[in-house]
This record gives sequence, C-alpha cells and structure tokens, in this order.
Amino acid sequence: MRDTPALRPWQVSAGGIAGLILSIGLARFAYTPLLPLMQQQAGLSDAMGGTLAAVNYAGYMSGAVIAALIDDPRWRSRLYLWGMVLGLLATALMPLAPSLPLWALSRYLGGLSGAAGMLLGSGLVLGFLMRAGKRPELGVHFLGLGLGIVVSALGAMAMDRLALDWAGHWWGFVVVGLPLLALTAWWRPPVPPPVAATSTAAAPDPRWMRWMIAGYFCAGWGFVISATFTVAIVERQPLLHGQGPWAWLLVGLAATPAVFLWDRVARRLGDLNALLAAFALQIVSVVLPALSGSLAAALIGALLYGATFIGLVSLTLALVGRRSPGNPGKAMARLTLSYGVAQVTAPALAGAMAQASGSYLASLWLTAAVLTVGMGIMGRLRALERRNPA
Repeated sequence: MRDTPALRPWQVSAGGIAGLILSIGLARFAYTPLLPLMQQQAGLSDAMGGTLAAVNYAGYMSGAVIAALIDDPRWRSRLYLWGMVLGLLATALMPLAPSLPLWALSRYLGGLSGAAGMLLGSGLVLGFLMRAGKRPELGVHFLGLGLGIVVSALGAMAMDRLALDWAGHWWGFVVVGLPLLALTAWWRPPVPPPVAATSTAAAPDPRWMRWMIAGYFCAGWGFVISATFTVAIVERQPLLHGQGPWAWLLVGLAATPAVFLWDRVARRLGDLNALLAAFALQIVSVVLPALSGSLAAALIGALLYGATFIGLVSLTLALVGRRSPGNPGKAMARLTLSYGVAQVTAPALAGAMAQASGSYLASLWLTAAVLTVGMGIMGRLRALERRNPA
C-alpha cells in the first residue's frame, strides 16, 4: 500500500466521488428503484422490503462503530479500500438466488460498504483538503451521493428497456461497479499522518455534540424513508404507475448540484441557519405526497427531497469534522451512530405500517413529525451558540 502517492486534490476528490457512487449509489441506492420489480418478480413483501433496508442500515451502523473505534490512519485507509470491495460483492450477491438470507447478507455488507464510503472516505478526503490548505468543505465529495442516485435510476431505466428481469438488473449494476472500484483504488486519499495529541479545545463541546446527535437522528429518519420507498410510494398511486424511476432520477438530479448550493448558503447564513432551512424544505418534500397523489406532488417532493437530504448530510458531517481536526472521520462516525439507529428502525416500521394499511401515508406523516423535531433541535443549537459563541 502506497504511503506518499503524488495525487492532486482533484484526483483525490474524483476517487472519493467514485467510492460514494459504488458504496452508496450501487451497494445501497440500487435497491430503491429495483424494490418494486423484486416485489413483482421475486415475491418480496412490503414488510420484508422494509426489513432488508433495516438490515442494510444495521450494517451501516456496524461500520460506524468500527470507524469510531479505529484511530490508526493506516488502518482507516485500508478499511476504506476493503469497504469498496465489499460494495461490489454486496451488489453481486443480490442476483444469485431469490433467497432472503442471501439478500440480508448482501444488504448488511452493503451497509458496511456505505459506512466506509461515507465516514472513512469523507474523513480521509476532508483531512487531505485541510492538510493541502484547501477549503474544508465536503460539497464536491458529496457529488457522489447525487450521482449515485442518478446512476442507479438511469441504470434501472436502461435495463428496463433491455427487458431484463430483477436478477439481470443487479448483474448490470455489478458491471457498472467494476470501473468505479478501479478508480476508487487508484485515486484513494493518501494515508494521513498519525493523529497528534490535541487539546480539549480541538474537540466539540459535549453538550453541543449531544444536541447534534439528536438532530442527526431526525435527519436520518427523514432520509431513509424516502431513500427506501420513494419509487414504491409513487408506483402505488394508480395514475402514477411506471413513473417511479423518473421520481428517483429527479432525486439524484436535484441532489447533484445541491451540494454546492448548500455550501454557499452556509457561508452566507451560517451552518445552523442552513441546516434549519434544509429541515424545513425536507418537511415540505414529505408532506406534499402525503397530501396529494398527483404526479406534480410526487415530482416536486422528489426534487425537494434530493435537494435537502444532501445538505443535511454534507453540512452536518463537515461541521463536525472541522470541529475535530485531529480525526474528523472518527467524529463523523460517532455522530453517524444516531443516524444509523434511525435508519434501522424507520424502514422496518414503515414497511410494517404499509403492510398493515396498504399505504405509506401514515409513515409519511410520522416522518414529517420527526423532521419537525429535528428542526426544533437546530433552533435550540442556534440559540445556544448565540448565548455562548465559543
């Protein structure tokens, strides 16, 4: 493993973007546009569809625990690369057989891969940018999230045109993942120097961190319901059947440029004000399809969701990472454990509610309530920082 690669910042960013497309876009997000097809052809029920999503986030949370425990920068870099390999393996396991245990194993490994891409990769990229004297923002890096959604949506639509079955769709994503893995390995962030002892001033205030953890739990709940069920919710509307992949594509198209926009909003208004705005708009994205079954409501909701979830993730992780310069990835991992708890509980509950009622309406209203709590927490944090700017 190389220790001092002569890589430029744009190469490290491109490698990180490729890693997110692989570990999140394929190993995680491909499941969303393929969920209705698997329900039709492979006998996957609503409840089991939600349970598999919960298993994915159990893997993600396990990865977050590992990332929070590992201090050695060499091991963080190695685990990042191994996580990318797991992402391709998780994708390849899905089409082997219509087997719930196999699918659960795939989703769990995909969750581990997602944690590697989001936490280890983001921490390594942010650390590299800070050492290189660049602006310590993750907007460019998180292009990979939006592009991952776009790749999963366009890939599913292209394979629909080829009349592939559910397994053929998954094999197609494996083919897409091979060059992404190669690019991620070649341009992965270089091994950072050993973590030096830092003063207590370099760590976030514990009370501030507790509030951020609670707020990020709410963001995780809002993220996972739409990330798992957007296509299925649209497909359940009688007048919108067949439009689900288009809604998912809109999510990705909205998320891709939004990372830059939220960075600009945060520079102008401050991080917490930007997070307040992102929570408010995501509430609207959830309420719209709950109030109306029209195509306009579904598409506007998808656009707002794509534009806001990416801001909640990138702004929060970058803010916490900057407040923990000694080991930003570890601080991100600690925060993400709460995000993971929401991601495990929310889809399983939503799937069970949909199975019982035949509709996702109740889960949408519950999600809007949780996001409202998250918005209140950001307001509380803003009040605390105004009273104590330090």
